[in-house]
Amino acid sequence: QVQLVESGGGLVQPGGSLRLSCAASGIIFSVYSMNWYRQAPGKQREFVALLTDTGSAKYADSVKGRFTISRDNAKNTVYLQMNSLKPEDTAVYYCAAARTPWGVNDYWGQGTQVTVSS
Repeated sequence: QVQLVESGGGLVQPGGSLRLSCAASGIIFSVYSMNWYRQAPGKQREFVALLTDTGSAKYADSVKGRFTISRDNAKNTVYLQMNSLKPEDTAVYYCAAARTPWGVNDYWGQGTQVTVSS
């Protein structure tokens, strides 16, 4: 049974930082491209960041320079370090695993809430 479990969300003030984690089980983690998405209230889910199995990263323009995606294959975990957070970063953040970079996501996590507010 495949599981992706996100953690690390919470309430943070503007300008603050959070690190999200996504722990995977039931897959050969190292061969998957790992992705982060987010969905704000009333909006469609949007791409945030991608990290391929070979270490290539891609970011949405809205988070470039503020967010960093990384992975630890020994721990089957992907991270999203979020710095200089803005109120518009408020959303539910989801991780997803895709066997093919930029392909269909095969598995999704349940999401973790990030709220940026003073």
